Amino acid sequence: MAYSKILIAYFSRRGNNYVGGSILNLPIGNTEVIAEKIQELTGGDMFEIKTVKTYPEDYTETTEVAKEEKRQNSRPELANKLDDISSYDVIFLGYPNWWGTMPMAVFTFLESYDFAGKTIVPFCTHEGSGMGSSERDIKKLCPNAKVLPGLAIRGSNVNKADKDVANWLKRLDLIP
Repeated sequence: MAYSKILIAYFSRRGNNYVGGSILNLPIGNTEVIAEKIQELTGGDMFEIKTVKTYPEDYTETTEVAKEEKRQNSRPELANKLDDISSYDVIFLGYPNWWGTMPMAVFTFLESYDFAGKTIVPFCTHEGSGMGSSERDIKKLCPNAKVLPGLAIRGSNVNKADKDVANWLKRLDLIP
């Protein structure tokens, strides 16, 4: 399947993160690591979804903020915007699984653009909860987009995930 233009939009958290049962300080967030692997294989444009208000440095505090955002169904304001999404056919959408779905900032991103006629390819990092309800949530938010089966990678495995990412892209016919 040949696409003219690919976007890799992702939300990632560097710094204090829960990885394999421990809190580690990550120089690059797990989701960004996977986004870069997808970029290497597809040549797509990268776009990091960032919030105006930064999350706390402490991992546990961030999980509490994320839980409260989800409970309130809030839409955190984004710090950056895409100039134009219309030229993209395929949008890879990456995020960590926070409380069973995407961070609420990703909801904000999806509600900020028209995805009608586009193909959304979700991927997430997690420590045991997989995709959660995120694929269903994307389909609800973008009913006129085609949502392909997502890829869930354990955060502790991101640096060894090259083969998983390549096989997933081949299965979806997104790379030769």
